[in-house]
Amino acid sequence: MRKLIFAVLAFVLLAANAEEAVAQMNRRSIKRNNKRMMTYRGRKSSFEKTKSYNMVSVSLNGLNYYGDLAPAPSRFSTDISFTRPGIGIAFGHRFGPRYTMTASFMYGTLRGSDFDSADPGDAENGVFRFQRNLSFRNRIKELSLVASIDLFPNNDTYISRVRWTPYLFAGVAVFHHNPQAKAPDTDIDGNPLAEAGEWVDLQPLGTEGQYATLADSAVNYGIKPYKRIQIAIPMGVGARFRLNQLMDLSVEFGFRYLFTDYIDDVSQNYVDLGVFGNNELAKVMSYRSSELFTPGNLPNPPYVSPVDGRTYLVLDGYGRENPENLRGNKSDKDIYMVTTVKLTYILGKTFHRAKFR
Repeated sequence: MRKLIFAVLAFVLLAANAEEAVAQMNRRSIKRNNKRMMTYRGRKSSFEKTKSYNMVSVSLNGLNYYGDLAPAPSRFSTDISFTRPGIGIAFGHRFGPRYTMTASFMYGTLRGSDFDSADPGDAENGVFRFQRNLSFRNRIKELSLVASIDLFPNNDTYISRVRWTPYLFAGVAVFHHNPQAKAPDTDIDGNPLAEAGEWVDLQPLGTEGQYATLADSAVNYGIKPYKRIQIAIPMGVGARFRLNQLMDLSVEFGFRYLFTDYIDDVSQNYVDLGVFGNNELAKVMSYRSSELFTPGNLPNPPYVSPVDGRTYLVLDGYGRENPENLRGNKSDKDIYMVTTVKLTYILGKTFHRAKFR
Protein backbone atom coordinates (compact mmCIF):
# COMPACT_ATOMS: atom_id res chain seq x y z
CA MET A 1 0.00 0.00 0.00
CA ARG A 2 2.82 2.37 0.91
CA LYS A 3 4.60 1.58 -2.39
CA LEU A 4 1.43 2.36 -4.31
CA ILE A 5 1.08 5.72 -2.58
CA PHE A 6 4.72 6.59 -3.39
CA ALA A 7 4.19 5.61 -7.03
CA VAL A 8 1.11 7.80 -7.35
CA LEU A 9 2.91 10.77 -5.79
CA ALA A 10 5.87 10.28 -8.13
CA PHE A 11 3.57 10.20 -11.16
CA VAL A 12 1.80 13.37 -10.04
CA LEU A 13 5.12 15.18 -9.58
CA LEU A 14 6.38 14.08 -12.98
CA ALA A 15 3.13 15.17 -14.64
CA ALA A 16 3.26 18.58 -12.96
CA ASN A 17 6.86 19.10 -14.05
CA ALA A 18 6.01 18.08 -17.60
CA GLU A 19 3.03 20.46 -17.69
CA GLU A 20 5.20 23.31 -16.43
CA ALA A 21 7.82 22.55 -19.08
CA VAL A 22 5.19 22.58 -21.85
CA ALA A 23 3.73 25.83 -20.48
CA GLN A 24 7.17 27.46 -20.51
CA MET A 25 7.73 26.31 -24.09
CA ASN A 26 4.34 27.73 -25.09
CA ARG A 27 5.09 31.05 -23.40
CA ARG A 28 8.42 31.32 -25.22
CA SER A 29 6.74 30.47 -28.53
CA ILE A 30 3.99 33.05 -28.00
CA LYS A 31 6.57 35.66 -27.08
CA ARG A 32 8.52 34.98 -30.25
CA ASN A 33 5.37 35.18 -32.34
CA ASN A 34 4.31 38.42 -30.67
CA LYS A 35 7.70 39.93 -31.40
CA ARG A 36 7.41 38.91 -35.05
CA MET A 37 3.97 40.44 -35.30
CA MET A 38 5.12 43.68 -33.71
CA THR A 39 8.01 44.06 -36.16
CA TYR A 40 6.11 42.83 -39.26
CA ARG A 41 5.64 45.50 -41.92
CA GLY A 42 3.91 43.38 -44.53
CA ARG A 43 4.90 42.79 -48.13
CA LYS A 44 4.43 45.77 -50.39
CA SER A 45 3.15 43.49 -53.08
CA SER A 46 0.19 42.51 -50.93
CA PHE A 47 -0.98 45.87 -49.53
CA GLU A 48 0.82 48.77 -51.14
CA LYS A 49 -0.21 47.62 -54.61
CA THR A 50 -3.83 48.06 -53.71
CA LYS A 51 -3.11 51.81 -53.61
CA SER A 52 -1.80 51.64 -57.19
CA TYR A 53 -4.28 50.88 -59.93
CA ASN A 54 -5.15 51.56 -63.55
CA MET A 55 -8.15 53.41 -64.91
CA VAL A 56 -9.82 54.36 -68.19
CA SER A 57 -11.79 57.55 -68.85
CA VAL A 58 -14.06 59.20 -71.39
CA SER A 59 -14.61 62.94 -71.46
CA LEU A 60 -16.68 65.73 -72.96
CA ASN A 61 -14.74 68.96 -73.50
CA GLY A 62 -15.39 72.60 -74.27
CA LEU A 63 -12.64 74.44 -76.18
CA ASN A 64 -12.01 78.19 -76.15
CA TYR A 65 -9.46 80.13 -78.16
CA TYR A 66 -7.23 83.02 -77.02
CA GLY A 67 -5.27 84.78 -79.74
CA ASP A 68 -5.15 87.50 -82.39
CA LEU A 69 -8.82 87.10 -83.36
CA ALA A 70 -10.10 87.51 -79.79
CA PRO A 71 -12.48 90.41 -79.03
CA ALA A 72 -9.76 92.47 -77.30
CA PRO A 73 -5.95 92.58 -77.32
CA SER A 74 -5.76 91.15 -73.80
CA ARG A 75 -3.94 87.83 -73.61
CA PHE A 76 -6.90 86.32 -71.79
CA SER A 77 -9.68 87.71 -73.97
CA THR A 78 -12.00 85.16 -75.57
CA ASP A 79 -15.47 84.96 -77.09
CA ILE A 80 -17.49 82.49 -75.00
CA SER A 81 -20.07 82.19 -77.79
CA PHE A 82 -17.41 80.40 -79.84
CA THR A 83 -16.97 77.60 -77.30
CA ARG A 84 -16.79 74.40 -79.33
CA PRO A 85 -17.17 70.77 -78.22
CA GLY A 86 -14.57 68.05 -78.04
CA ILE A 87 -14.33 64.42 -76.96
CA GLY A 88 -11.54 62.49 -75.31
CA ILE A 89 -10.36 59.12 -74.04
CA ALA A 90 -7.64 58.44 -71.50
CA PHE A 91 -5.71 55.73 -69.68
CA GLY A 92 -4.25 56.48 -66.25
CA HIS A 93 -2.11 54.82 -63.61
CA ARG A 94 -2.31 55.67 -59.93
CA PHE A 95 1.11 55.48 -58.25
CA GLY A 96 0.18 55.96 -54.61
CA PRO A 97 -1.64 58.23 -52.18
CA ARG A 98 -1.42 61.39 -54.34
CA TYR A 99 0.09 60.87 -57.79
CA THR A 100 -1.45 59.84 -61.11
CA MET A 101 -0.04 59.72 -64.65
CA THR A 102 -2.54 59.93 -67.52
CA ALA A 103 -2.16 59.51 -71.28
CA SER A 104 -5.01 61.10 -73.27
CA PHE A 105 -6.28 61.70 -76.78
CA MET A 106 -8.61 64.63 -77.49
CA TYR A 107 -10.36 65.81 -80.62
CA GLY A 108 -12.02 69.22 -80.70
CA THR A 109 -12.53 72.46 -82.63
CA LEU A 110 -11.46 76.07 -82.09
CA ARG A 111 -13.23 79.06 -83.67
CA GLY A 112 -12.64 82.78 -83.97
CA SER A 113 -14.15 85.63 -85.99
CA ASP A 114 -13.50 89.36 -86.08
CA PHE A 115 -16.91 90.07 -87.59
CA ASP A 116 -18.78 88.25 -84.81
CA SER A 117 -16.54 89.08 -81.82
CA ALA A 118 -15.19 92.60 -82.37
CA ASP A 119 -17.14 95.63 -81.21
CA PRO A 120 -17.12 98.21 -84.05
CA GLY A 121 -18.18 100.84 -81.52
CA ASP A 122 -14.92 100.39 -79.59
CA ALA A 123 -12.69 102.96 -81.29
CA GLU A 124 -9.56 101.82 -79.46
CA ASN A 125 -9.69 98.06 -80.13
CA GLY A 126 -12.89 97.03 -81.87
CA VAL A 127 -12.71 99.08 -85.08
CA PHE A 128 -9.39 97.60 -86.18
CA ARG A 129 -10.55 94.05 -85.50
CA PHE A 130 -13.93 94.50 -87.13
CA GLN A 131 -12.46 96.00 -90.31
CA ARG A 132 -9.76 93.33 -90.44
CA ASN A 133 -12.63 90.83 -90.79
CA LEU A 134 -10.57 87.64 -90.45
CA SER A 135 -11.98 84.34 -89.22
CA PHE A 136 -10.93 80.72 -88.81
CA ARG A 137 -11.74 77.28 -87.50
CA ASN A 138 -9.16 74.73 -86.41
CA ARG A 139 -9.75 71.07 -85.67
CA ILE A 140 -7.35 69.92 -82.97
CA LYS A 141 -6.10 66.36 -82.50
CA GLU A 142 -4.10 66.20 -79.27
CA LEU A 143 -2.05 63.49 -77.55
CA SER A 144 -0.95 64.36 -74.01
CA LEU A 145 0.89 62.89 -71.04
CA VAL A 146 -0.07 64.61 -67.80
CA ALA A 147 0.92 64.14 -64.15
CA SER A 148 -1.51 65.15 -61.42
CA ILE A 149 -1.19 65.55 -57.65
CA ASP A 150 -4.15 65.33 -55.26
CA LEU A 151 -4.60 67.80 -52.44
CA PHE A 152 -6.21 65.13 -50.22
CA PRO A 153 -4.16 61.89 -50.16
CA ASN A 154 -5.72 58.44 -50.29
CA ASN A 155 -3.84 56.36 -47.70
CA ASP A 156 -6.09 53.34 -48.05
CA THR A 157 -7.07 51.09 -50.94
CA TYR A 158 -8.91 52.35 -54.01
CA ILE A 159 -12.11 50.89 -52.57
CA SER A 160 -11.82 53.26 -49.59
CA ARG A 161 -10.52 56.28 -51.54
CA VAL A 162 -11.53 59.78 -50.45
CA ARG A 163 -14.99 61.05 -51.38
CA TRP A 164 -13.54 64.00 -53.30
CA THR A 165 -10.30 65.87 -53.78
CA PRO A 166 -9.06 68.89 -55.74
CA TYR A 167 -5.89 68.37 -57.78
CA LEU A 168 -3.33 70.12 -59.96
CA PHE A 169 -2.00 68.80 -63.25
CA ALA A 170 0.72 69.60 -65.78
CA GLY A 171 2.42 67.77 -68.61
CA VAL A 172 3.29 67.85 -72.28
CA ALA A 173 1.17 67.46 -75.41
CA VAL A 174 1.66 67.00 -79.14
CA PHE A 175 -1.16 68.19 -81.37
CA HIS A 176 -2.04 68.44 -85.04
CA HIS A 177 -3.86 71.57 -86.20
CA ASN A 178 -5.03 72.87 -89.56
CA PRO A 179 -6.53 76.39 -89.60
CA GLN A 180 -9.27 76.89 -92.17
CA ALA A 181 -11.54 79.72 -93.27
CA LYS A 182 -14.64 79.91 -95.45
CA ALA A 183 -13.89 81.40 -98.85
CA PRO A 184 -15.92 84.48 -99.91
CA ASP A 185 -18.08 84.61 -103.02
CA THR A 186 -15.67 86.73 -105.07
CA ASP A 187 -11.96 87.27 -105.49
CA ILE A 188 -10.06 90.49 -104.73
CA ASP A 189 -11.36 92.12 -107.94
CA GLY A 190 -15.00 91.11 -107.43
CA ASN A 191 -14.95 88.17 -109.84
CA PRO A 192 -16.69 84.89 -108.86
CA LEU A 193 -14.42 82.63 -106.84
CA ALA A 194 -14.30 78.91 -107.65
CA GLU A 195 -13.97 77.97 -103.96
CA ALA A 196 -16.83 80.23 -102.82
CA GLY A 197 -18.46 78.98 -99.60
CA GLU A 198 -15.91 76.19 -99.03
CA TRP A 199 -13.72 75.73 -95.97
CA VAL A 200 -10.18 76.03 -97.34
CA ASP A 201 -6.86 75.18 -95.67
CA LEU A 202 -4.92 78.36 -94.89
CA GLN A 203 -1.44 77.05 -94.17
CA PRO A 204 -0.68 76.04 -97.80
CA LEU A 205 -1.73 79.52 -98.99
CA GLY A 206 0.95 81.34 -96.99
CA THR A 207 -1.38 84.27 -96.20
CA GLU A 208 1.46 86.33 -94.67
CA GLY A 209 3.95 85.64 -97.45
CA GLN A 210 5.41 82.36 -96.15
CA TYR A 211 5.77 80.89 -99.66
CA ALA A 212 6.48 84.15 -101.50
CA THR A 213 9.84 85.63 -102.44
CA LEU A 214 9.89 88.72 -100.25
CA ALA A 215 12.28 91.62 -100.72
CA ASP A 216 14.96 92.14 -98.08
CA SER A 217 13.16 95.33 -97.06
CA ALA A 218 9.79 93.62 -96.60
CA VAL A 219 8.38 93.69 -93.07
CA ASN A 220 7.82 89.92 -93.07
CA TYR A 221 11.15 89.10 -94.70
CA GLY A 222 12.47 85.76 -93.46
CA ILE A 223 9.05 84.40 -92.51
CA LYS A 224 8.75 80.63 -92.83
CA PRO A 225 5.75 78.28 -93.12
CA TYR A 226 4.46 77.16 -89.74
CA LYS A 227 4.22 73.50 -88.79
CA ARG A 228 0.88 71.80 -88.40
CA ILE A 229 2.28 69.46 -85.74
CA GLN A 230 3.13 71.41 -82.60
CA ILE A 231 4.00 70.97 -78.92
CA ALA A 232 1.93 72.40 -76.06
CA ILE A 233 2.18 72.55 -72.28
CA PRO A 234 -1.12 71.57 -70.63
CA MET A 235 -1.68 72.68 -67.04
CA GLY A 236 -4.63 73.41 -64.82
CA VAL A 237 -6.79 72.42 -61.87
CA GLY A 238 -9.53 69.90 -61.30
CA ALA A 239 -11.74 68.18 -58.75
CA ARG A 240 -12.55 64.47 -58.61
CA PHE A 241 -15.66 63.02 -56.96
CA ARG A 242 -16.21 59.39 -56.03
CA LEU A 243 -19.45 57.98 -57.46
CA ASN A 244 -19.09 54.39 -56.23
CA GLN A 245 -16.36 51.82 -55.59
CA LEU A 246 -15.18 51.80 -59.20
CA MET A 247 -16.26 55.11 -60.77
CA ASP A 248 -15.21 58.75 -60.40
CA LEU A 249 -16.47 61.98 -61.94
CA SER A 250 -13.96 64.79 -62.56
CA VAL A 251 -14.20 68.42 -63.66
CA GLU A 252 -11.07 70.13 -65.04
CA PHE A 253 -10.11 73.61 -66.22
CA GLY A 254 -6.88 73.55 -68.19
CA PHE A 255 -4.87 75.79 -70.52
CA ARG A 256 -2.65 74.73 -73.41
CA TYR A 257 0.32 77.07 -73.64
CA LEU A 258 1.52 76.94 -77.25
CA PHE A 259 4.81 77.55 -79.03
CA THR A 260 3.08 78.82 -82.16
CA ASP A 261 1.18 82.00 -82.96
CA TYR A 262 -0.55 80.47 -85.98
CA ILE A 263 -3.39 78.49 -84.44
CA ASP A 264 -5.56 81.14 -86.19
CA ASP A 265 -3.23 81.67 -89.21
CA VAL A 266 -2.61 85.24 -88.01
CA SER A 267 0.62 86.59 -86.51
CA GLN A 268 2.60 89.27 -88.37
CA ASN A 269 2.05 92.06 -90.92
CA TYR A 270 0.12 92.32 -94.14
CA VAL A 271 2.16 91.79 -97.30
CA ASP A 272 1.71 93.37 -100.69
CA LEU A 273 -0.96 91.40 -102.54
CA GLY A 274 1.30 91.24 -105.56
CA VAL A 275 3.58 88.69 -103.84
CA PHE A 276 0.89 86.02 -104.30
CA GLY A 277 1.21 86.12 -108.08
CA ASN A 278 -1.75 84.45 -109.78
CA ASN A 279 -3.03 82.75 -106.62
CA GLU A 280 -6.31 84.65 -106.30
CA LEU A 281 -7.45 82.46 -103.39
CA ALA A 282 -4.34 83.35 -101.34
CA LYS A 283 -4.94 87.06 -101.96
CA VAL A 284 -8.56 87.04 -100.85
CA MET A 285 -7.85 84.89 -97.79
CA SER A 286 -4.96 87.17 -96.75
CA TYR A 287 -6.95 90.40 -97.03
CA ARG A 288 -10.70 90.34 -96.29
CA SER A 289 -11.60 93.91 -95.35
CA SER A 290 -13.17 94.67 -98.73
CA GLU A 291 -15.97 92.16 -97.96
CA LEU A 292 -17.45 94.74 -95.57
CA PHE A 293 -18.00 97.27 -98.36
CA THR A 294 -20.04 97.22 -101.52
CA PRO A 295 -18.05 97.00 -104.78
CA GLY A 296 -16.71 100.37 -105.80
CA ASN A 297 -17.54 101.90 -102.42
CA LEU A 298 -14.23 101.32 -100.62
CA PRO A 299 -13.24 104.62 -98.95
CA ASN A 300 -9.67 104.63 -100.32
CA PRO A 301 -8.11 105.26 -103.73
CA PRO A 302 -6.59 102.26 -105.58
CA TYR A 303 -2.86 101.63 -105.51
CA VAL A 304 -0.48 100.01 -107.97
CA SER A 305 1.51 97.12 -106.53
CA PRO A 306 5.28 97.56 -106.95
CA VAL A 307 5.55 93.75 -107.10
CA ASP A 308 3.24 92.73 -109.98
CA GLY A 309 2.14 96.11 -111.33
CA ARG A 310 -1.55 95.38 -110.80
CA THR A 311 -3.97 97.88 -109.36
CA TYR A 312 -5.61 96.91 -106.06
CA LEU A 313 -8.31 98.59 -104.03
CA VAL A 314 -7.71 98.02 -100.31
CA LEU A 315 -8.75 99.70 -97.09
CA ASP A 316 -6.15 102.06 -95.67
CA GLY A 317 -4.04 100.24 -93.07
CA TYR A 318 -4.83 96.77 -94.45
CA GLY A 319 -3.60 94.61 -97.33
CA ARG A 320 -0.46 96.61 -98.14
CA GLU A 321 3.19 96.37 -97.27
CA ASN A 322 3.85 98.75 -94.39
CA PRO A 323 5.44 98.33 -90.93
CA GLU A 324 2.27 99.83 -89.43
CA ASN A 325 -0.15 97.53 -91.25
CA LEU A 326 -0.43 94.87 -88.61
CA ARG A 327 -2.36 91.70 -89.29
CA GLY A 328 -1.58 90.18 -85.89
CA ASN A 329 0.69 90.47 -82.85
CA LYS A 330 3.64 88.12 -83.10
CA SER A 331 4.90 88.94 -79.60
CA ASP A 332 2.23 86.74 -77.94
CA LYS A 333 1.72 83.06 -78.66
CA ASP A 334 -1.77 81.62 -78.93
CA ILE A 335 -3.52 79.72 -76.13
CA TYR A 336 -6.53 77.47 -75.97
CA MET A 337 -8.49 76.42 -72.92
CA VAL A 338 -10.11 73.04 -72.35
CA THR A 339 -12.97 72.58 -69.87
CA THR A 340 -13.47 68.88 -69.19
CA VAL A 341 -16.11 66.67 -67.60
CA LYS A 342 -14.62 63.19 -67.26
CA LEU A 343 -16.04 59.83 -66.21
CA THR A 344 -13.44 57.35 -64.94
CA TYR A 345 -13.70 53.60 -64.42
CA ILE A 346 -11.16 51.87 -62.16
CA LEU A 347 -10.00 48.60 -63.66
CA GLY A 348 -10.66 45.56 -61.42
CA LYS A 349 -7.97 44.50 -58.98
CA THR A 350 -7.73 41.52 -56.60
CA PHE A 351 -7.49 42.44 -52.94
CA HIS A 352 -4.70 40.29 -51.41
CA ARG A 353 -4.55 39.41 -47.71
CA ALA A 354 -1.19 39.97 -46.04
CA LYS A 355 0.54 36.81 -44.90
CA PHE A 356 2.69 36.60 -41.78
CA ARG A 357 5.82 34.55 -41.69
